[in-house]
Amino acid sequence: MGEDIRLKSAAGEIGAYLATPAGTAKGGIVVIQEIFGVNHHIRAVTDKFAADGYIALAPRFFDHIKTGVELGYTPDTIAEGRKYVTELGLDKPVQDVDAAIAELKKRGAKKVGVTGFCWGGTITWLSATRLKPDAAIAYYGGGIHGTRTEKPTVPTMMHFGDKDMHIPMEHVNELRKLHPGVQIFDYPADHGFHCDERGSYDAAASKQAYERTLAFMAKHVG
Repeated sequence: MGEDIRLKSAAGEIGAYLATPAGTAKGGIVVIQEIFGVNHHIRAVTDKFAADGYIALAPRFFDHIKTGVELGYTPDTIAEGRKYVTELGLDKPVQDVDAAIAELKKRGAKKVGVTGFCWGGTITWLSATRLKPDAAIAYYGGGIHGTRTEKPTVPTMMHFGDKDMHIPMEHVNELRKLHPGVQIFDYPADHGFHCDERGSYDAAASKQAYERTLAFMAKHVG
């Protein structure tokens, strides 16, 4: 279902993982990685969106620094991933997302959503405030609170876990007050609850959040 393609953005050229649905695509979706690169899990998420009818594209942001980065979930790989995102910054990934949206439209998607996890949740938020996707769905983006004064200009949804030690509920509730037009859900789960390859995976929260994500996509993208 998936293939690797090249993606040219204002930030430079990187790789990307593309998954195409069997029939006519309902629309497109950009899938934004965690700090672990476009690893097995992110490719599986991208494939799942394709199975649900969307042409899905996961840019390999870390290619700007080092090609082929696919990390697991150990303390050492967490430290390595954090090093990459610190070096990369925020502007280049947002430019890459802009290029990914354009690429999906070139491939026939009339409307395109953006979703991302952890660090990718923050990039999703910035895509909603700085770019013009048709929808944005952010999962537990730890950097969202730090850029909370930016205003999304597109339909936006967020998912958080209320047991997440990285993102206190005070921050989530502050986002609710600042952005009443954004749909914000919290679940009795930890950080990374959507990743079935991590110890923090929560099947019930993952299922409910994904169902809400698909309904939001159906409404705003197709």
